[in-house]
Amino acid sequence: MKLILRSLLQIKHSSKFILAVLVICLIIRLLPYFAPVRAADIAQNQLAMQFSDRNGLPLGTLLTRDQEHTSVVPLNQVSPQFIHAILAAEDGSFYHHGALDMKAVIRASKEAIHAKRIVSGASTITMQLSRMLDPVPRSFSGKLQEIWLSWRLTAGMNKDEILSAYINRLPMGGNIYGVEAAAQTYFSIPASELNLAQASLLAAIPNNPTYFNPYEHWERLKQRQKYVLNRMVEEKYISGAIAAARTQTEKVVFQSRPRGIIAAPHFLFWLANQIPPTPLEKQGWGDKSVIRTTINRPLQQFVEAQVQQVISSLAANNVHDAAALVIDNHTGEVLAYVGSPDYFNQAKLGRNDGVQALRQPGSTLKPFVYELALEKSLIRPNTILADVPARYAIPGARLYSPTDYTERFLGPVRVRIALANSLNVPAVRVLEKVGVQTFLERLHQLGFENLNQTPEHYGLGLTLGSGEVSLWELARAYVTMARLGESIPLVSTFSDSPIQNSSCAESAPNMRCNIQNSTTIWQLITNILSDNHARATAFGVNSVLNLPFPVAVKTGTSSNFRDTWTVGFTTDYTVATWVGNFNGEPMRQVSGVTGAAPLWNRIMLHLHEHQEPAAFPPPEGLIQLPICAISGLRPTSDCTSVVQEYFYPEDKIAYEGNNQFNLPPEYNEWLAKQQQSSLVSTNLRILSPHHGDLFLLYPGEETKQKLEFKLAGNKSAPVEWWLNGEKLDTNSANSLFWNLRPGKWTLEARSGEMNDKVSFQVKLANIKPTRRGFSISNSQVKGNHP
Repeated sequence: MKLILRSLLQIKHSSKFILAVLVICLIIRLLPYFAPVRAADIAQNQLAMQFSDRNGLPLGTLLTRDQEHTSVVPLNQVSPQFIHAILAAEDGSFYHHGALDMKAVIRASKEAIHAKRIVSGASTITMQLSRMLDPVPRSFSGKLQEIWLSWRLTAGMNKDEILSAYINRLPMGGNIYGVEAAAQTYFSIPASELNLAQASLLAAIPNNPTYFNPYEHWERLKQRQKYVLNRMVEEKYISGAIAAARTQTEKVVFQSRPRGIIAAPHFLFWLANQIPPTPLEKQGWGDKSVIRTTINRPLQQFVEAQVQQVISSLAANNVHDAAALVIDNHTGEVLAYVGSPDYFNQAKLGRNDGVQALRQPGSTLKPFVYELALEKSLIRPNTILADVPARYAIPGARLYSPTDYTERFLGPVRVRIALANSLNVPAVRVLEKVGVQTFLERLHQLGFENLNQTPEHYGLGLTLGSGEVSLWELARAYVTMARLGESIPLVSTFSDSPIQNSSCAESAPNMRCNIQNSTTIWQLITNILSDNHARATAFGVNSVLNLPFPVAVKTGTSSNFRDTWTVGFTTDYTVATWVGNFNGEPMRQVSGVTGAAPLWNRIMLHLHEHQEPAAFPPPEGLIQLPICAISGLRPTSDCTSVVQEYFYPEDKIAYEGNNQFNLPPEYNEWLAKQQQSSLVSTNLRILSPHHGDLFLLYPGEETKQKLEFKLAGNKSAPVEWWLNGEKLDTNSANSLFWNLRPGKWTLEARSGEMNDKVSFQVKLANIKPTRRGFSISNSQVKGNHP
């Protein structure tokens, strides 16, 4: 009796245990329904993007940000042959079991026990999808995580949704994922058009994409295809006879068409980064899989070839990199975009994008400071600017003394000559009149958003390129110039696409971007930049900047010859080029006209090969009058060079008046170094010493320290030098050297009725000089030597 009672108690306890186990299992199985994974949760947003040029020619396909080439299609746009093939090969009972196929689990377990090794797997399509979404280690805990995610997928998605997510993620060899990407890559057809032979081959790849790579292991893949076809027969999708007949009659040819990028790689990668990481249907692309850009592929490939050729020709000058941009002035559309000679050459930093990189622009900003100065009436078209040595005190730094790379000075020059020849000192003088703050604000209006430092940071060197800008910004600003002050955004895709690059107004919303109140001045600047004769002093008449049609152009060279630029436009196109080195190494004997200009020249000639551009309109409302090239005033009988220049009508009265021209004292240092100065000054002038100078005489060096007396101007009679009322005995008319002696001195030069007089002082010094040649003018210490 006790034995029976004990047995009943054991059965009771066992039932409770079994019931408890069943309840726990039920709870575990129901938990996924409290955390289901739905189709929207695993939507593929980071997809490969296909691009075409403006005429539909393919430019290439970019991978997703994780470098996977993926194209997503709905299940109803996939060939039934492929669906049957992949189901037969991977999970024949997919529609008849849940997340797990218990029959397959039991079968695989028996086979493993009998063979003492794993003979076949039991993974379902749902479990494979789970591994694609969340790869886990092949361990017991990893398998539990895989099962858990599979249950959650089943709880939130129906069979078609699971199958659709699966076939769009299938590894199809290399970095190709999904049946659509595979069909397009291997056969150049959409997945909906796959025939039985193609479908069975593609369904064979996912089992081991590397082992069955169609380009490397064709025979292996054919053997796997036979397995797939046999499984399709077993699952009754096809009959054996049909499989044999169709796979023999349906030819399979794997395409050798270009894969990846065909043209404009830098542009495509830059453009892809403008696309937000959201589903395609939310981006506005609709069902379109190809993004139509503004690029003209034949032009793009021509520019790419020219970049490589120009760089090759400059290799001996330590030049390795270049970039180019072509814009349609009428629409702002980007027609060509080359960021480097070879994007795919990583050893030469080919992935660097020279269009977007920030570099010092050299002199390419000068036209904008001249335009602003003319707009504010700080200078006039006939203003004479001083191209003579100048020094500017900068707090906490050395004296700033701008020079041209030739280290020569031209003296008095017209605005036209100063800008056309890219003279540095006149440009700095003009910026000094405008003000760095005002000029910086104008550059912001023009879209130079990367010039974001304070005016003090850039200083007067801003007009010579002390800031950093991109080729993109330069091209956009010159498009504004070509459009006479009207700013438009640069466009990279067409209107049915959501991408349109920012305009000045978008990058600087508080700025006034259209500068159309000065249309005439923009026309004048264009007129100067297109004047081949005006730039002849620096570039010659027959330079690469001189084209057989009207074109405005500006070159630039950064400090230490690290960057060369050429930006110019016709009425139709703006072309911007950069030549330099990404690693910052200086080039050898290369300037803007020898570096970037030849590339610019080739592109411009190609653009206008079949049709010349229209002429630039002359500056509206201005009149042309003859002027003396040296003085900028009405010519006199003594003027040796007469040219035409534009005037405002209101300046004509002043033009008819005084035409006497005398150089101010700032020219003295320059005049002192000229062989002939009579052409530029009608009066006698003592150039050295200056009035009020103080010189120190060091003991023991009385015979070594000499002061040069130098004179400039027209001489009506022989020159006489007088010092403190005593005539000096000299045969030298324009220059002589005098031994320093302590005292206060008055120096006078006489020629007929003309004369000039200065006073200076010499004192004995108490100490030996530590550095000879030290000189400070205007009542400060000087120590001169011959």
